[in-house]
Amino acid sequence: MPITDWPALERPREKLLSQGAKSLSDAELLAIFLRTGIKGKTAVDLARELIRNFGGLRNLLTASKKDFCRHLGLGEAKYAQLQAVLELSQRHLLETLQRGDSLTSPEATRDYFQAKMRDYPHEVFACIYLDTRNRIIQYCELFKGTLAGASVYPREVVKQALSYNAAAVIFAHNHPSGIAEPSMADKQITQQLRKALATVEIRVLDHIIVGDGYSVSFTERGLL
Repeated sequence: MPITDWPALERPREKLLSQGAKSLSDAELLAIFLRTGIKGKTAVDLARELIRNFGGLRNLLTASKKDFCRHLGLGEAKYAQLQAVLELSQRHLLETLQRGDSLTSPEATRDYFQAKMRDYPHEVFACIYLDTRNRIIQYCELFKGTLAGASVYPREVVKQALSYNAAAVIFAHNHPSGIAEPSMADKQITQQLRKALATVEIRVLDHIIVGDGYSVSFTERGLL
């Protein structure tokens, strides 16, 4: 039976409009993105099949173009649309951080780093630069590495912070292993960076480690 013949409140689009996006299942949300199904399958049927074949919604959203496009009902146009949607969501999170007079929400900060960094296959060290009122100046990814880690150079961090005339910074890096617990090396480099930046009167407000589905804040752990 085509979706147009379903009861109105069971159709994904109508359900979203009447009850909100959070009321929809992963398959229903994906069906709205797909818009149409294929012969013998509605968009919802196709969405369920794709989620099952990819082993979950996250694996589908982070699939390579080659893996994404090899499935019936998908192609380069859908892949481009999906990448645009993902980038829009990350930019929305960044604007949420920037909203208001100052950065006051640790939860929003973690959410942004989590969305931005958790799916990287390699370790990335990033920084948010803040002004004297803790308003965001810029987000930058400074160093990239392999699965084993990224080399972080305090001199370069200080140089970049001065170039933005930053008064404070928030660091973040991901653990491709998915385990967000700080290592001894993480603690040591954080203290090195803190001391280096203190010489030019720039504060380190936090260092967030991004894992698989959760993150750890140095400040909340009492490590800063």
